[in-house]
Amino acid sequence: MNILEKTELIKNQELKVEDNVENFIDVINKNNKSINAFLEINTDCALEKANEISGKLRNKEKVGSLAGLVFGIKANINVEDFTISAASKTLENYVGSYDASVIKKIKQEDGIIIGMTNLDEFAAGSSTESSYYGSTKNPSADGRIPGGSSGGSAAAVAGNMCDIAIGSDTGGSIRNPASHCGVVGFKPTYGGVSRQGLLDLSMSLDQIGPLSNDTHGVAVALNSLIGYDPHECTSLKWSAPNFLEAKNTENLKGKRIATIKQFREVSDEKINRVVDTSISKVEDLGAEIVDLDFNYIDLTLPTYYLINYVEFFSATRKYDGRKYGYKIEDVCGDEVLRRINIGSYISQQEFSGKYYKKALQARSLIRNEINKLLNDVDLIIGPTVPKLPHKIGDKLEPMEMYVYDVLTVIANLSGIPAGNIKAGESNGVPVGLQIQAKPQEDYKILEVMFALENSG
Repeated sequence: MNILEKTELIKNQELKVEDNVENFIDVINKNNKSINAFLEINTDCALEKANEISGKLRNKEKVGSLAGLVFGIKANINVEDFTISAASKTLENYVGSYDASVIKKIKQEDGIIIGMTNLDEFAAGSSTESSYYGSTKNPSADGRIPGGSSGGSAAAVAGNMCDIAIGSDTGGSIRNPASHCGVVGFKPTYGGVSRQGLLDLSMSLDQIGPLSNDTHGVAVALNSLIGYDPHECTSLKWSAPNFLEAKNTENLKGKRIATIKQFREVSDEKINRVVDTSISKVEDLGAEIVDLDFNYIDLTLPTYYLINYVEFFSATRKYDGRKYGYKIEDVCGDEVLRRINIGSYISQQEFSGKYYKKALQARSLIRNEINKLLNDVDLIIGPTVPKLPHKIGDKLEPMEMYVYDVLTVIANLSGIPAGNIKAGESNGVPVGLQIQAKPQEDYKILEVMFALENSG
């Protein structure tokens, strides 16, 4: 059953909330030791919340839109009384003293938080191999990485350990693991979801979003998560639509959807073959497919990483070992230290104009070009990542790892919404289709996702 069908069964008391929670607890107890998707779970708290919701239903009291659904939360988002480690020794003893805005929304809508999911240390990575707590395994591709940095969230969903997981996406950290694990992942329009309570990686790029095994789960989550937050400076005042209404999309007639030649050129042929099949389905559903060019593909990675380095360096200055945790430079892994050192170097006044300011100029160029392309079409579709996930333990150079991000960073640099849905498989390994839209046209992405799911 899909998530919407499950919520109806719960509200009609045909599926007990306690049974939904206990089913996931059983799977976690059986499989999490090998998959390592969850870093921490609290079964007592989850069952207590389940009992509370069941009581409301028995008494015919109003329940929230997420009533009885079980959530995993990426361990860089504050949840009261859980360890918010960001998968780093730096914060191994930091226990959340408050709920992030997104967590408050989930709880208000009677969602049940079962635990904290694994990630690349401080969300700085694309494989979930740099976690202080060990790598996460991909339940959908044995022996391979789940992607990152929200690899624990994607693996928890793919491994049927929760209904919905919440991740953060700075350069593809929701969509990348969603692609590798064969699940649905969504990065909303920048500012659509409050980031208050998120341990930031790069404040001008970060966005929180959901992952689920079907589009219904993502739509249900977006309905609850998107909304203005006066406590968060980037939050949009946006009267967002009811995203669940997109489930009625049976065809895509009237939609003009672009493919980008350069996205194909940087992707492995195995990826392109699977994605082309999905694009053909989109065309069969009535959409007009047009071929366009994006001439700045070579700028995307250097622009993204230069901005990321500087903003990450700034964000980590609070981890000095005085107020909480350890001094980050003393205990962090290689990739986090690399970003801190490079960020420190190019933040110096004599280098800022040469690197950081040039990156900001390039970002404007990329954003303007993407907006120009989207002026003529409704959506852009293509591969989510350019290559299949590598095997856990394979040694990749930093630039080899960064290549995973070449097609996803564009949405973060431009502030546009982007989602991943499974396109198919290559030799048993999931391949994702990325769909991008204009800012605040997230609904159009869901229309394509639902149309593809409805078409079988």
